[in-house]
Amino acid sequence: MEHYDFRSGHPHAQPNFRNLVIRPMWITLKTALRTIPFVGRLSFLHNDYHNKRVSMADGFTERRVGSEHVSMKWADSDSYAADREATDVLPFVERPVTVMYPYERLEDLEPWLFVPGAYNGRIGIIWETCTACKACVRACPNDCLHMTTETRVNVLDTAEKGDEWHGYGSDLEIGGHAALPISNNSDAEKFDLVNDHVAAPQEYDFGEVIDLTGSTATIKWSNGRGVEDIPVTDLKPAEQDIVSGRIDIGRCMFCGLCAEACPFESFFMTNEYDGMSGYTRQDLWFDADRTRVLPSVHKERVDMELEKRAKKEKTKREKKAAKAAKAAEASLGA
Repeated sequence: MEHYDFRSGHPHAQPNFRNLVIRPMWITLKTALRTIPFVGRLSFLHNDYHNKRVSMADGFTERRVGSEHVSMKWADSDSYAADREATDVLPFVERPVTVMYPYERLEDLEPWLFVPGAYNGRIGIIWETCTACKACVRACPNDCLHMTTETRVNVLDTAEKGDEWHGYGSDLEIGGHAALPISNNSDAEKFDLVNDHVAAPQEYDFGEVIDLTGSTATIKWSNGRGVEDIPVTDLKPAEQDIVSGRIDIGRCMFCGLCAEACPFESFFMTNEYDGMSGYTRQDLWFDADRTRVLPSVHKERVDMELEKRAKKEKTKREKKAAKAAKAAEASLGA
């Protein structure tokens, strides 16, 4: 699906008198005229995307509403984007149809009706840079945010061998957890929180370290695929109870105060309004996998946090080494 940027230079996306005044007034008038019986059938009141023959319903919709539902009859006739439709109560009175959301999206049909770049939509979070300071929880006026935990790789352990800040993370331990990067993970590289309305793809396979022998670690995988010996160099340390969170989208009013309050810039507001609905209240609880921005996608922000934490860890280790050297020198002098 092609998405239009409001800076794309589309002729109808320019902030001029025609697009800001004349065109909106004409659309409003046209919509009003289409509500009038018989007059609304005039061709010049139709939009380009009306009465197009498109495949409409999916299997989930059919199971939910039943094959006899009126929407499924539209699907059978393969005429989806109807210009006008009638109701069962008053079949002789038609009403205009504009956009059948969520199957159609306005910016795909009329790209000049763009969503403003500053629009506060779906929340995106880089959980890898979160420190559980709970500034977002305290700032939220609707009590939408709740802190939980998950198994995840710490930011300090995301540095690859040869990187400047490699080696400042933790080490593998028996009884601890380890993560194996998923090779050839094209889904993670292509993932876009703004336009993909699914949980972020998993970047690691997690498991418990049950033995460490030389350069090999024995891992009991959490996904139930059994026990396996893996080279230590292929693994990253993981933390089981690292901070994460849930968001109640049903209570969220998209004020953006969580993003303003976050001192680590882990929160930000996307301008995406899709993918925030459901059939139950439970569907509106977004766990970390529904809000996560993958480090591979937002690498510059993760690298900034990695550098900051690595410098702090480096200073701590230097102080510890200096203190140990001073103690050793004092013991030799005695």
